[in-house]
Amino acid sequence: MSSAPFSVRSAAAPIRRWRWPLSRLGIGGRLVALHLLILCVLTALLTAIEVGHLSRQARTELGERALNASRLVAQFPAVIECARRGEQNPALNAFVNALRRDVGADYIVVGERHGIRLAHPTPDRLGRPMEGGDNEGPLSGDEIISVARGSLGLAVRGKVPIFSGHEIVGVVSTGFLMPQVRALAQQAFLELLPWFVLALAFGTLGAVLIARRLRREILGLEPEQIAALVQEHQAVLSALGEGVLALGPGGEITLASARAEAALKLRGQRPQLAEVWPAAAQLTPARRHNLELALNDLSVLVNTEPLPSGGQVLTFRERSEALRLAEELTQVRSLVDVLRAQGHEYANHLHVISGLLQLGHVDEAREALHQQIEADADFRELTRELQVPRVAALLFGQRERAQELGVTFKVEGESNLSRRWERHSGALVTILGNLIQNAFEALEGRAGEVTVSIGEDPDGLQIEVQDSGPGLDAAVQQQIFERGVSGKGEGRGHGLANVRARVDELGGQVRVFRRGKATVFQVSAPPVDPA
Repeated sequence: MSSAPFSVRSAAAPIRRWRWPLSRLGIGGRLVALHLLILCVLTALLTAIEVGHLSRQARTELGERALNASRLVAQFPAVIECARRGEQNPALNAFVNALRRDVGADYIVVGERHGIRLAHPTPDRLGRPMEGGDNEGPLSGDEIISVARGSLGLAVRGKVPIFSGHEIVGVVSTGFLMPQVRALAQQAFLELLPWFVLALAFGTLGAVLIARRLRREILGLEPEQIAALVQEHQAVLSALGEGVLALGPGGEITLASARAEAALKLRGQRPQLAEVWPAAAQLTPARRHNLELALNDLSVLVNTEPLPSGGQVLTFRERSEALRLAEELTQVRSLVDVLRAQGHEYANHLHVISGLLQLGHVDEAREALHQQIEADADFRELTRELQVPRVAALLFGQRERAQELGVTFKVEGESNLSRRWERHSGALVTILGNLIQNAFEALEGRAGEVTVSIGEDPDGLQIEVQDSGPGLDAAVQQQIFERGVSGKGEGRGHGLANVRARVDELGGQVRVFRRGKATVFQVSAPPVDPA
């Protein structure tokens, strides 16, 4: 792991700043630093525990030694006699101090029955009361071990009574001064130091290796970057109009967008896909586009993308939404073509009239203009009974397109359509626009005729679009309304599929057949109720 430099430069002011090297190493450095901090905290905790253990051990061991020394001193006749009399004796004090040095105690104090010192390591403290407040037990006949602070400091004391016959005449107190806490902590640390260094070495090595692997696994991202990505992904999933599912290798749902949760009724749960969508669960991980599947009562288009882990990402949207989008694109494209055709056609007429006027042929210019007006009036008369404005406008536009293509475009004179179909105008425009465009393309750029007939009777609506083209191959004709099937090459086959979808929405039927030398697409739909 390489460390970053200690300084950073600002474009506005190149100021050098010192930073702890590990803080510049990213997640790996932070992991190692955290590991070191934990080791130091654990070491301090273990040192405190060891100090406590040593304190208890010292108290136990020193207490037993002090108690044994006090028992020994209390049995000497000279000690018993002095205690009984309550008199100080320099020889007794020297004798007791010699015993103290032999047993290694910090002090041995002999007191009479009232706790007045008869023997003490410091001569000027003889004749004074014993300190610590723990003489009640020995003067009652009990042997005790206590930790108390006397004139020489905190000590572990072993105290026994002095008996003269059956009478308690005094007390012997042997004390070992407690080691300082600092000394105990130093001793504990020295005992733990080799293990600490060993744990630090192996722990640091392990942390570095884990940090490197973790950094590779998370693509070198820092924790805050990962958190930002998760938040962004959640926002993207919530904003998507499509359903999105991420699946594990076993088919379990690991991630779902809001749209997918609503469609599959997950309610925040992540079950196996087979439990909520059996048809999709049968799909093996592979790349697929626009695969049609059933989801409850809906028909959806599914895209799948395999994942390196063995799972897959599955996106889906309602087929009707995709069709509406395709229809909108088709209508926009048709409108552009119609507008362009109208522009060319009227530009040609204007050029002719302008040329005639410039040449002085006023009568011929008037005649050309009159013919155009009559042609428009005649076509308007043919569509007079079509009371759905968008349908009539579509036919006018396709007439201009036909003139540009050199195709004869006719509308049957008895065509009619009532206003009750106005609420289905979008579907009718899609059906007629795609059928007429298909008829133009069937003529393959040569002169021909396209005839449109629209009729309404008590049985419903009938639409026919007839062209004088060569017709369809028998193999193609059987599947012409399937998506992607076309006799015009790859990338086609969507227009007639959209026609069938809109006809199905109207509850009608569409078919294609030959009538003499013409190809006829016929649409029938049941009547609609008045609005």
